[in-house]
Amino acid sequence: MTSRAISVASPVAASSFVGILAAFVACVPTGSAPPYDAGPTPAQTSSFKPSIGVMTAPFEDNFDRPDGGEALALPGDASSTALSIDAAIDAQRVLAINDGGADAFMMLTQFDAGSEPAERPERARGPSNLGPDWMQMRTSAWRIENGRLCGENARNHGVWLNRTLPVNARIEFDAIAMTEDGDLKAEVWGDGHSYATGTSYTNATSYLAILGGWKNTLHVLARLNEHGNDRKVIAVDKESDDPRQRAVVRGQVYQFKIERTDGKTIRWSVDGVDYLSWNDPAPLAGQQHDHLGFNEWEAKVCFDNVKVTPL
Repeated sequence: MTSRAISVASPVAASSFVGILAAFVACVPTGSAPPYDAGPTPAQTSSFKPSIGVMTAPFEDNFDRPDGGEALALPGDASSTALSIDAAIDAQRVLAINDGGADAFMMLTQFDAGSEPAERPERARGPSNLGPDWMQMRTSAWRIENGRLCGENARNHGVWLNRTLPVNARIEFDAIAMTEDGDLKAEVWGDGHSYATGTSYTNATSYLAILGGWKNTLHVLARLNEHGNDRKVIAVDKESDDPRQRAVVRGQVYQFKIERTDGKTIRWSVDGVDYLSWNDPAPLAGQQHDHLGFNEWEAKVCFDNVKVTPL
């Protein structure tokens, strides 16, 4: 009796197992699937929200402005123009809505219509020539200068691009250190309005790619916290033959490329050389993780020829 029962049931069990296995294989996403298709990891399924108004065409900015970037001075300069802060903010708001469409309108009206003061992204505290595509947060350290986007003494109060990134994109730009301290810093897939609330930038919302950070001693790729124990690091070593270990040279133009093509892996290269990558099981993506920004501490830095390509 027992032997017969096993011989009859075995084909049925085998058939059921094959069916379950086939169904499982059919559900595995492709390598190019965005995070919300990548399976039930707790961090993704609980927090991912698709972005609104995602850019579908490439964006480029070479920072060539009609005034040549010389009309406004950095904070403390004697030639600073005494414009109304409120008027400047209102003008930038109108331009952002006209140029950025529904996404910019929703973002601005959300902050104007009832955000708590601690959550409201504070814009430039003085006149700005950034134009409608860029917004600096709780600082006036950033301006267009001689056809470049430059900042000094921002103390991790960055400038954000008013465009919504897709999950997968290629981000390219030139970066120039104007001092021997380096500190070329980009934030990718951040919330578009965060800034350091303390001395150390431990509350970022982005991945941070930093060339020549910490007085030109480290190249770092970090996630949310540039001081985190999990950050990827290349130490500068003047004796090394590895080009990745070279210090940033004042005045040299560095071509950055940061991209994500599979929904989870950040890859960073400089001048065509691969530096660091981050395969993230809980990718920063979707709402609150869909903007590009630039940042720095004290050393003057400039950025140029920005190109963002949806992938």
